[in-house]
Amino acid sequence: MSGSLDEPGVPQRQLPYSIRFEWGLDGARAVVPGADLAVVVDVLSFTTCVSVAMDRGAVVYPHPWRDAAASEFAARHGASLAGHRGSDGLSLSPSSLRAASVLDRLVLPSPNGSAISHYLAASAPNVVAVSLRNAAATASWVHAALPKDAVIAVIAAGEKWAHGTLRPALEDEVGAGAFIAGLATAGRQNFSPESAAAASAFVAAEPRLTDVLRGCSSGRELIDTGFADDVQIAAELDASHAVALLRDGAFQGA
Repeated sequence: MSGSLDEPGVPQRQLPYSIRFEWGLDGARAVVPGADLAVVVDVLSFTTCVSVAMDRGAVVYPHPWRDAAASEFAARHGASLAGHRGSDGLSLSPSSLRAASVLDRLVLPSPNGSAISHYLAASAPNVVAVSLRNAAATASWVHAALPKDAVIAVIAAGEKWAHGTLRPALEDEVGAGAFIAGLATAGRQNFSPESAAAASAFVAAEPRLTDVLRGCSSGRELIDTGFADDVQIAAELDASHAVALLRDGAFQGA
């Protein structure tokens, strides 16, 4: 195999294809260069949180970690800083954002989807956040806004094992596949085998989507820790028409 973990080779960059699909930050570094649009998918729960917040008219700033730098960042932007899931108030929980009495400007840290989005803000010409809730709306926007030969790199955030390595997460493949399937329906062509496989995963899961999300390891983990509502919200296929485009450091309406 050509290339290395630090320097992807040509095959790993999926250069012949207009629609590419990869996993995590390393995958983003491989397939986003040269792309017209980067698509971040983190269904449980960063990009689902973004869609819920945007449905309420809020803007969302991605940040890798909830630390002193995040607090300073939030203060500088006049934004609320979300806590860890389960903390009081706003958190990385779609349920907490839906229940908030006020939601305006939000810094939403997470080590997966938010960290990837934060990185791509400086390295990709356009970035959108996609969940199952806004996959169709975003695919329709792409069809209307970008030329047919535009290169689109879809990044499934995945989760982390305890020692920090990437754990591919079924919910993110299915969420990415929902968006990619929407591109195919709109007439886009030249899909990498990786992206076509993600679309097939969505087609297989769609008839029992809620059960798939509740039964996969990430969904079961959330249910076991008391966040079944977050899984239910994440399964709201095409419930949102909000297209989350990263502009001036924040996800806001396209």
